[in-house]
Amino acid sequence: MPFLGKRVTSGMMPIGGRIKSRRQELGLTLQALAEASGLSAPFLSQAERNQTVPSLVSLTALARALRVEVSYFMEVPKDDDIVHRSNDPELIDIDSPVTYHQLSSSLPGQMMDAILMTIPPGHRFPVDAREGEDFLFVVEGELMSQVGDLRTKLQTGDSMHFRSQSPHTAWNESAEPVRLLYVGTPSIFREISDKKD
Repeated sequence: MPFLGKRVTSGMMPIGGRIKSRRQELGLTLQALAEASGLSAPFLSQAERNQTVPSLVSLTALARALRVEVSYFMEVPKDDDIVHRSNDPELIDIDSPVTYHQLSSSLPGQMMDAILMTIPPGHRFPVDAREGEDFLFVVEGELMSQVGDLRTKLQTGDSMHFRSQSPHTAWNESAEPVRLLYVGTPSIFREISDKKD
């Protein structure tokens, strides 16, 4: 079942243009940005030309390297309302095949993110490893997941909770979209601002 929610349109510059603009503003070459972010220069070149879409994990690495908040690349709800209504979904405005539905609030000192994702068939997340914990709950569909040496299929109602220092990834090899509840610490939106100079 497709995710029922409307994408917030912002008229923002495409992500590629934002990456390139900030890189040039800092006087960085593609290779320098690649080394600072841990991403490859060819990938960054494609991203700047909007030929590939960086994942949320890649955007987090880019935000660190470019000394901006993740919200530089997207629109994140800014209001202080702690209630989220199903008839008024708040979607993270990001150019990605994955739909990110924001469930957490912008709290001072926010320590976790809660996001409902709709993952299309064939989509694979890049391998990630960072500090914190991840919790995954499959609301609908079948999702392949790998954490360290453990590779498993998660079906509707299945969940995983693990330390995110272990290299991990997930992908949808089914013919249907997967609806996934993700809860993670620390907040990837908050940690960028906390680490700024």
